[in-house]
Amino acid sequence: MNYRNFGKTNIKISTLGFGCMRFPILNNNPNEINEKLTIEMLRYAIEKGVNYIDTAYPYHGGNSEYVVGKALKDGYREKVYLATKSPVWLVNKYEDFETFLDEQLKKLDVQYVDMYLLHSIDKERWEKIKKLDFQRFFDEMKRKGKIKYAGFSFHDDFKTFKEIVDYYDWDFCQIQYNYLDVHYQAGIAGLKYAYKKGLGVVIMEPLRGGKLANKLPKEANEIFKKLNPAKSPAYWALRWVWNHPEVSVVLSGMSTMEQVKENITAATDALSNSLSQIELNTIEKVRQTYSSKSKVNCTGCNYCMPCKNGIFIPTIFNIYNEAYIFDNFEEAKERYNSLIKIGADASKCEECGDCEKECPQHLPIRELLKESRKVLSA
Repeated sequence: MNYRNFGKTNIKISTLGFGCMRFPILNNNPNEINEKLTIEMLRYAIEKGVNYIDTAYPYHGGNSEYVVGKALKDGYREKVYLATKSPVWLVNKYEDFETFLDEQLKKLDVQYVDMYLLHSIDKERWEKIKKLDFQRFFDEMKRKGKIKYAGFSFHDDFKTFKEIVDYYDWDFCQIQYNYLDVHYQAGIAGLKYAYKKGLGVVIMEPLRGGKLANKLPKEANEIFKKLNPAKSPAYWALRWVWNHPEVSVVLSGMSTMEQVKENITAATDALSNSLSQIELNTIEKVRQTYSSKSKVNCTGCNYCMPCKNGIFIPTIFNIYNEAYIFDNFEEAKERYNSLIKIGADASKCEECGDCEKECPQHLPIRELLKESRKVLSA
């Protein structure tokens, strides 16, 4: 395993971090984690050198922190830097910050967390937490020993990102970044700015919710095969992010032991500025191919769920995208018809807009549902 400096701190972080939002599940229920397999996967990763574990209050319906806590028993806690996130959308007064942190410490069954983040910050939430004096909370929790490093995860534009970085003496930040989202949200400008300011930079969605691993157009897969048939699309997507010296750690939400092993193997090549020009050109060609076919910029994060009308929003967008990416509209229509049968299709949308308030990508979900329905139900 390779390790990098975590910004201005004096610690070394594994280049691969374990994201705890996509654990293996049971009965097709995202809130029902396969604990036995998850604990096995987490401990295997830690034994192979992964030392950054990233969870959050809402992951898997609030159950991710419980399972992570169980996995870190038997001496594993001492081998990692543990990160979790404050559910700032639930914080309505200053005291709520510590109330939720204490609840999370109890769920994790730990005395402290190493990294604590304000979760999914955008313009609106930024104004809210400033008024609630978040900086006093962070300073106080550090003094009490409940957290060691203060950070935030981000979903908005670069201007907002820069304002947040400059406002407080942060230790680190977490941003979305992959070869499709070079200029999206904080983007490359945010990555470089945070690094310049001495922040550790944690990367989320390096595989865009798995789409850069197993949801590529046929043409894109062929491009990668010509480069090296022994390497997977996921390998190249991770290598592209790791190629940036400003990146401290790349999170991967792994759902199978096979994915854990593959990503750990890829991490052995996780050196900055190590991709050749031919490799960089190949990845750029794949980016152009994928972007030309995809219709909806959805990462499948499920922040929009559950919909009060039972609409399977990310599933609909996934079907809609794949119809174009793989040029298979008949199969896409069959899959969409199965949603109609269970009342989870786009026709159930009442345009309340609740989903759009939660979407980190700020997608016009209501309009996109109309477009998806028009194509998939034709």
